[in-house]
Formats: sequence, C-alpha cells, structure tokens
Amino acid sequence: MLTMINSGDTAWMLTSAALVFLMTPGLAFFYGGLVRKKNVLSILMQCFMIICIVSLQWVLFGYSLSFGPDHNGWIGTLAWAGLRGVGAEPNLEYCSTIPHQAFMIYQMMFAIITPALILGAFAERMKFSAFCLFSLLWATLVYDPVAHWVWGVGGFLRAAGALDFAGGTVVHINAGVAALATALVLGKRQGYPSHISPPHNLPFAVLGAGILWFGWFGFNAGSALGAGALATSAFVATHTATATAGLTWAFMDWIFNKHPTMLGMITGAVAGLVAITPAAGFVNIWGAIGIGIGVSIVCYFAVAFVKGKLGYDDSLDAFGVHGIGGMWGAIATGLWATKAVNANGANGLFYGNASQLPIQVKAVLATAIYSFAMSWVLLKIVDALVGLRVSEQSERIGLDLTQHRESGYTLID
Repeated sequence: MLTMINSGDTAWMLTSAALVFLMTPGLAFFYGGLVRKKNVLSILMQCFMIICIVSLQWVLFGYSLSFGPDHNGWIGTLAWAGLRGVGAEPNLEYCSTIPHQAFMIYQMMFAIITPALILGAFAERMKFSAFCLFSLLWATLVYDPVAHWVWGVGGFLRAAGALDFAGGTVVHINAGVAALATALVLGKRQGYPSHISPPHNLPFAVLGAGILWFGWFGFNAGSALGAGALATSAFVATHTATATAGLTWAFMDWIFNKHPTMLGMITGAVAGLVAITPAAGFVNIWGAIGIGIGVSIVCYFAVAFVKGKLGYDDSLDAFGVHGIGGMWGAIATGLWATKAVNANGANGLFYGNASQLPIQVKAVLATAIYSFAMSWVLLKIVDALVGLRVSEQSERIGLDLTQHRESGYTLID
C-alpha cells in the first residue's frame, strides 16, 4: 500500500496542515487587537494553550473518537487511541493517496482552532483554569462527536448526505453556538455596553485577519485531500467569496454609518471565509459570490442590530460571525452546490435538486442543538468545579482604566 502514496498530494496536505495551524496564532492577533490592552496577553495565552491541550488530546484519543471505527453513527471507538494503526499507509476510506498520519495531523489543526473560536464570546471574563478545563471537555464531548457525525465513516449526517466540505457545521456552527451559550452563562462584562472601550490595536486585528485569510486556503483547498482540480476550485471559491463579503460589508457600513470602516472590512472578510467553508468544494464562482453577499447581509444585521436588541454580550461577535455565518454557509450549500464542480457532491436547489436543502437544514439544527445544550451543561459543570468568571476586582481594573481615558486622563497600564 505504500506505493499508493502520491508525493504531490502529500506535500500539499502537509503544507495545508501548516497553513491551518497558522490560523490559530492569526486568530490570537485578530482577537487580541479587539480587546482592551490589559487583556491582550490573556488572549494570546489562551490560543497557545489550546494548541497544546488539543494536540495531545487529539493524538491520545480525540482523533479516534472523531474518525475511528464507527459506533452507531454517533462516535468513533477508541480503536485508534494513541494513534494505534495510524501510520504511513493510506487509509482508503479517508485518504487514498496520502499517509494516514498526514490526514490525522491535518484534521488536528481543525480540532485546535475550533474551541479557540469560542473565546471570542467570553474574552475578558473567564478564569484561565476554567478555560483550560472547558476547552478539554468541549473538544472531547462536543467537537469529536460532531466531527464524526459529519465526516467520519458511518456518521449519521454523512450517511444522510449532508455536505460540509471544510467545516461549516463541524467548526463554525459548532463553535459559534457554543460561543452564544458561553456568553449567556457567563453574563455581561462589567460596564457593558456603555463603558466598553473600542479595539485597542486595530492594526493587530488587521494582521490577524490577513493571516486567517492566508491560512484559510489550507483550510478549504486542503480539504480536497489532494493537489488537483478540486483543490484549485475550492481555492478560487474561497478567495472570491471572501473578497465579495468584505466589499459587501463595506457597502453596508456606508449605507448605515455613512462611511466604510477597517473593522467592518475585516469582519466581513472573516464572515465570507466562514460562509464559504462548507461550500468551497461544491460551488462555482457565482455560488461563491452569492454566498459572500448573503453572509455579510445576515451577519451585519446579527451583529449591528439583533445582538443589541437581545442584549447578550458576545464580546467579539463569535456567534454573530461564526455561528450565523456558518448557518448561512451550510444552508447556502444546499442552494448553490453543483456536481459540475464536484461529482462526489450533490446538486443544490438552484441546480434542480430540492432535496439537498432540507438535508442541510437538518445538519444545521442537529449541530446547533447539540452544541448549545452540551456547552451549557459543560459550563455549569466547570463552574461548579473551579468557577467560571474572573474576580470583579480584575474586571473593575479594566473598566476603571476605560473610564479614566474617557475622562481625558492618560494612564500607563
């Protein structure tokens, strides 16, 4: 079986794994630039701690639970725990031209960034010990089962025909809905919304967004699991949707706020990356453009209007961008998917197959309901064990500094 390995495909997949890995430090810069100055290092620390925790979890048992031999369509067994049987030979059910370990390490990078996305909802108010425990539990009891449902051989959503090329349900809906649960359980930041400072370092956030855009080519084009026409199509669709979404958000800012903003541009671009993720390997450029326009519209209203009306404190709009954007992307895949792009996929509603849309909706609902319920339970368990929220004094320091700045004082912090 070693003779089946294609060196070009293997090189592309290892490169893609490195690109996806870079997204988590990119996310650290993106989120770090948006919080108050005193919380930048905590954001960076949380992102790098997730890299360490989830990497070990993945090789010890997480990969086996996600992609191992199926158990009733819900979860993998522990047959591959400690990477037993995961070696240099390809696994024909997942990756016929690359080593099984190359597939494993590529999927590890998805498992790492997904819980990292959640911290955008609770930035500045969760204890570090609680964060570590919650991240480990969530990766094991939420991410791994959902990954198996959608991508694992025997997973019930995969068997039902749900399309998710690179993680719209597994990554973005999963993390986005968990972010909403976290924001609701933790409650609002002190001083929210009247005394919350604007992003302390927008250039940091722009750098992070650029790194995310760059790394996302590995995220989406790498999910073709080989270097070829499908990877190229996914690459083109990803870039087209992202550029469209960034431009659309700028126009939305122009309409509602009289001028476009840099923060709006990068938020729109990230929303575009989120929405095209499930569709990248199934849609042409017209589908990508439609998805990019649609995601900026729905996410803009979710962030600018709905969040304020409902009053929840999603600090960095993890739910508004990743949750809502992921839902739109998954549903839009059921509209614009075409077998002309990927013969192993399916046609969507706009290409004559009305049955694909309800399948996509089912996958969205199953993921959202499970993620929200399990995240809520895990948060309550962690709160009972170690406590969730940082002390009022710690939050108060940041609030006092913000109020001093608003009063015209300059403080070194």
